[in-house]
Amino acid sequence: MTDLLILTVFPACMAFAAAMDLLTMTVPNRIAIALIVGFAVLAPIIGLSWEEIGMQLGIAVAALAVAFFLFAMGWIGGGDAKLFAATALWLDPMSFVTYVFISSILGGVLTLVLVGARNLPLPVTLMQQGWIARLHDSRQGVPYGIALAAGGLIAYSSTPFMAAIGG
Repeated sequence: MTDLLILTVFPACMAFAAAMDLLTMTVPNRIAIALIVGFAVLAPIIGLSWEEIGMQLGIAVAALAVAFFLFAMGWIGGGDAKLFAATALWLDPMSFVTYVFISSILGGVLTLVLVGARNLPLPVTLMQQGWIARLHDSRQGVPYGIALAAGGLIAYSSTPFMAAIGG
């Protein structure tokens, strides 16, 4: 049962966050809450020590502080800030570095592709789809939750959670 939770909770939250950000340009609070609760349940089960849990909590708090600074500057959305911090909770220091690096690269590529696409005319049939029209609107931001989710999934593969599978 633990293996099933390890293989579903975090990945499902990441997939849901990416899909919601793509379709609605928001990352619901319930995703961050599910990540926090999932970590609180699974961390002791897989045998993380109180020191390791504290370190990951510290990383998440620092990530939240940085993310809310970025939010205050208007560079990311509030949902992205909460997703970034809640994802960081699941990552050990090395996985967190991977997460930040990969998410930054993917976010930059996503931004460039979206800015480029927004400079092209959108066919009328696609403009009738609300989420596509919103994505194409240059007054809208970038659904950065997609990059955060993808980076989180990549980094998750080298976490203590994945190492605990089958153990």
